[in-house]
Formats: sequence, C-alpha cells, structure tokens
Amino acid sequence: MSAPASCAARPWRRLLALARAALLAAGGMVAMQGCALLDGPPQPAAPADGDALPSPAAGASAPASTLPRDAEGRLPRLEIRAPSDLRALLEQHLDLARAMRLPDAASVDPAEWTRLIEAAPAQARELARVLGRFSAQVSVEVGPDMEEPAAPTPAATAPGPSTATASQAVPDTRQAIAVTRVVLKVQAGPKARVRRLALDVQGELGSAADQGDEQAREVRDRLRSSWGLPEGSDFTNAAWGDAKTAVIAQLRAAGYLSATWSGTSAQVETDGRSVRLFLVLDSGPLYRAGDIEVTGLVHHDLAQVRGLAGFTTGQALTEARLIAYQERLQKTGLFDQVSVAVVPAQASAAAAPVQVRLQESTLQSATFSVGYTSNVGPKATVEHRYRRVLGWPLTSRVKLGWAASEQTIDGELSTYLDTRFERRLLGLVVKRETDDAEIVLSQRWRLGLAHDTTADEWLNFIEAERARECDANASGVGFHCEDLNALSLNRHRIWRRVDSVLLPTDGYSAQLQLGAGATDGNDSNPGPFGRLYGRVIGYWPTGRNWYLQGKLEAGQVLRRTGLQVPDSQLFRAGGDDSVRGYAYRSLAPLSDSGTVRGGTVLWTGSLEIARPFTRETPAFWWAAFVDAGRAADHWTDADPAWGYGLGVRWRSPVGPLKLDWAWGQELGHARLHLNIGIAF
Repeated sequence: MSAPASCAARPWRRLLALARAALLAAGGMVAMQGCALLDGPPQPAAPADGDALPSPAAGASAPASTLPRDAEGRLPRLEIRAPSDLRALLEQHLDLARAMRLPDAASVDPAEWTRLIEAAPAQARELARVLGRFSAQVSVEVGPDMEEPAAPTPAATAPGPSTATASQAVPDTRQAIAVTRVVLKVQAGPKARVRRLALDVQGELGSAADQGDEQAREVRDRLRSSWGLPEGSDFTNAAWGDAKTAVIAQLRAAGYLSATWSGTSAQVETDGRSVRLFLVLDSGPLYRAGDIEVTGLVHHDLAQVRGLAGFTTGQALTEARLIAYQERLQKTGLFDQVSVAVVPAQASAAAAPVQVRLQESTLQSATFSVGYTSNVGPKATVEHRYRRVLGWPLTSRVKLGWAASEQTIDGELSTYLDTRFERRLLGLVVKRETDDAEIVLSQRWRLGLAHDTTADEWLNFIEAERARECDANASGVGFHCEDLNALSLNRHRIWRRVDSVLLPTDGYSAQLQLGAGATDGNDSNPGPFGRLYGRVIGYWPTGRNWYLQGKLEAGQVLRRTGLQVPDSQLFRAGGDDSVRGYAYRSLAPLSDSGTVRGGTVLWTGSLEIARPFTRETPAFWWAAFVDAGRAADHWTDADPAWGYGLGVRWRSPVGPLKLDWAWGQELGHARLHLNIGIAF
C-alpha cells in the first residue's frame, strides 16, 4: 500500500504508521492506510487485495479513522465467518457486533470504531475459548463489497442515418455499487477434549470413605461417576461450570451442607486440543438433626408438627428428608405457608437445629364457585372445611354441588397426615342424577386409608352402596324403580410424573382402580362382581412450541349374566373429558325401553396437538383433536364412535379453561364443549 503525500513529508510519522500497520497485521488485522489513522482524511491509494478503504468523493471531507460508508452514508455490515455455534456467540457478545446494532451507531466517534475493529480478533479468540476452541485463528478484513453489476443498457437507435461517430458511441452504463463491510474470519480449530481428570474428596466425607464407611464410600463413588466432564468429553466453559455446580448440589443434598471447592484448575495443553482437570473438594461436616424449632403455631400441637418430621435426632439431614418433611406439613391442609430449613453453621453440624416456620390456615373456611360445563350445564358448589373438629386432630370437609341434572353432597372426616403421608378417613356421598329417561339416587359410605403425595396417591377402602334407579316419564317422575345394594373392597392408585400438576406439558400420569365385592337387586339374586379400570395420559413437547397429548382408558365389570350392580360401578362414554362431539354419558348400551344405561366394558382414546397462538400470548392456545370410544356390554359391541374438531385453551393460573368445537361422526352434526369456573 503506498503512503500518502503527508507521510512522505513527515518521515517520522511514516515510520510510526508502518510500525503500527505491522503490529496490526501480526495481530490478525488487515492494515489500513499508513497515515490515515494519524493524519487527516485518507488519501487516494491503490487498493490492496480489495481490502483498501474507498476514498471519499472529491471535495468531501471525512473525520480521521471513520468507518467507511457507501454513497448513501450507510454504515458497513459485519460478516462473521465461523462455525455456527461460535458465530452465534460472536454475534451476541462481540463488542463490534453490539455497537453496530445500536440505534445511534452512526453517531459513534470514529476513533471508537477503529478501537472496536482492532480489538475484535482478541475478543473473538477469548470467546472461542469459551466453547473449548483454544487454537482459533482470527483475522479482520475491511473493504468494499462488490455486488453484481447491473445489466448493460442497450444503445438506442433512431431511424435513418446515424450521426454518432465511433468516439460518440453510447457508453456502457453498468455500475459497481460499493457497500463497505467488515469481515471477521475465524479458523476455529478442533474442540479441546478432557485428557485427564483428578477429583480428590477431602473433609469428613473423604476421611470416612478412606476408613471404610460404606455409606460415605457410596456417596464419594457416586460423585466421581456422575462427574459431568469425564475423560474424552468435549470441554467448554459452560460444561466446566455446570459440572462443578452439580457436584456441590449433589453433596449438599446428601447432608454435607457446607461443601465447597478447595481448588479447581483446567490446564490447556500447548496444542490447544486437550485439557487436564484438577479438583479438590472439601465436603465439610455431615449435618445431623438436632432440635426442631417451630414458629407460627397458634391452634395446633407442637408435638404433632415435630412428629411429622420423619427423622430422629442424629440422622443425616439430607435434602430428601427436609423436602419430605415440608411436603407432609403442606399436605395436612393446616397451613398456608410452610418453610423447613437448616442454617449451615459448621460449629453445630453434629446437632443442627431444623427451623420450621409456619403460617396457620384459619380453623374454618368456605369456598363458593360457579361455572358452566356442557356435561351438566350451569353449576355451583359450596365447600366448608373445619381443621380441628371439637379440638381433636381431625379435619372435616363438606361439599355441596348443584347442577340441573346432578346434585351432590360429599362429606369426609379424616385424621391428620402422619409421617408416612397416610391418613384415615370416613366418607359419605349422596348423589342424585337425572336425564330425559332415568333418575338415579345413591348413597355411598366409605371407610379407608389414604396416602397423599404429589407424585403418588393411593386409597384402600371398603364401600357400602345403596342405590335406587328409576325410569323417568316426560314430567320427570320416576317409575319402574330398582333397589340395588353393593359391598366392595377397593384399591385406587395414581402415579404422576409431570412437569406441572396443574398445567402439564411433559411427562405422564396413570390411574388404576381395582374392586371386588358382592351385590344384589330386586330383579336378581346376590352374587360376586369385580371391577377393573385404568387410564394413562401422556404429554410430549414436540419443539417449536408444539405440544402433543394422548389419552387411553379402558375398564370392565366382571359379573355373571343377569347379576345387577349399581350404576356407579358401570361405564358410560361421551362428553367433555371423554369422546367429544357427543352428549355426556350418551355412548352406552340401551335398555329394553330404549333408554341409555351403563355398560360393562369401556374404552376411549384421544390425541390432541396444540400450540400458543403467538409468542406474545403464551397462555392462549389453539388445539386440534380426534377422539374415539364407546361403552358396551361386550367388547365385540364396542365399535368406536369418532369425534374430531378444534378448540381454544386459556392456561389460567387456576387451571385450563377449554372451549371445543367437535364433530360427532356418528351423529352427523357438531357440538360445543365448554368448561369454565370461578371460585370465590
């Protein structure tokens, strides 16, 4: 690159400029004009390899060190040539890239642009190291970007003899439009791999493991085997940090609440292809349970709260034990707020106090809710809870529900939850159900043992039921009534493995019901029966904000031919949560009089795909679905009734609200399904 005249006039400046250019080239920069960085506006010079800065138009002036602009005064564009993962990191964090995105980038001082360009290679190399690329080579090119020339314009011709001479021929109007650019080229090199790992465990855990303590040795071996950057794996800063954090979290979960790193080192070998990791972990002492300090109690017993701990003095305070204690207290329903914590003070680790902070719920509370569902129409419920009945550690719950076709009284008296998450209960349900052709009145007494956790629930109970089932005339008056009785032993079980109990999008839930007993009716002799029912619901996020949900349920009542069982033991399909496009409980066999009755077998299936309408409204979704199923007396009669359609969802803080338009293929018309409710 030739030096401008001003450089020739001042040799010392020329030498300084050449030296600076050499330093920039050695650092991976393409040298810009010799004196332009030190002296007034750049002068015309022959371009070198297309990288020289374009000269300003004649008579124009430009500040020293300014980024070159095109004819319209636009700033150059930045082009980053690097592997995709590194390019994304550079576009986000490189100072030059961030500056070019500024709304007022055109007003940035020219000297600052020069500094940003000069600093870009070093910054790029540092960012490459974050991704484990320690041998990256970086260069910067600044110059014009030649776009494709415009098509030539043909010369215009006029009739008759031409008066133009050869020197007056129409010129070629192709134009080269120069748009300046800054190109950052990165030869990333290979990713570094972990060649050697040394993880030393000190403190009480290391000493106990060396002395043969099996539990301590198991914890230490688990730490080493679960280390997130084993030998041979790719090394990145993020993986290095995550691996160290995971070890500390795992150790604190095992009861070593003061665990910390005494020292860590990641040594990169000279070729940049391998890394050696050296870590020293200080476990600190194992924290063991001391006194349980409870604050916030007003009405409930201190001994009972302490009794829910599930651990005794001297046992290790693992994270699992503390979380289980807190969950037991929450599941009692006696407290609005619960906190269980241990202050990690090493001086008291041998008998660490467990701090329990509580805020009691009111002894009595009432909840009123109204809503609408296409199954039963408008509905309202009132629920009353009393959390210390007659001063005893008992909870009572009474719920009254009303809808045009269904009225319910549901009451339960239960003990408080114990250390095994279990409670004893006595319940009564009285229900009246009506439709155009049938009236069913039933009473069900239940005595059982329940286990309540977020992930798993089960209920073992004995139930006695008495029901009266009548045909209904046009005036809603019952006739031809049957009295049915049943006594049964039952086990219900629920498994939940979902990301959210209220609004799940990933995981599954499963339900199983088993029952066996004896029944009789006025039209049959007493006899045994059995009941099986199962349901599985799966949730799958499929990427790009698409969510898939599938459901499958099946059930069967085992009885001899002619033996009567109450309607509550039988099955029906159709409605909001069954096969959409059909009326509630309408997909079932018909009686001799032509009315719908319960069937002894059931199967339904559903598949639904949904996504938010927009990214800005993540709580509002649309969905498409297809349902199928039926209840019948025999599996050979359970041909599927199909329903399919579209819906909208509002994933509100209190649960999903749904509106579905479903086409019932068997009926040949559509049906709206709506489920909405408000609690006070």
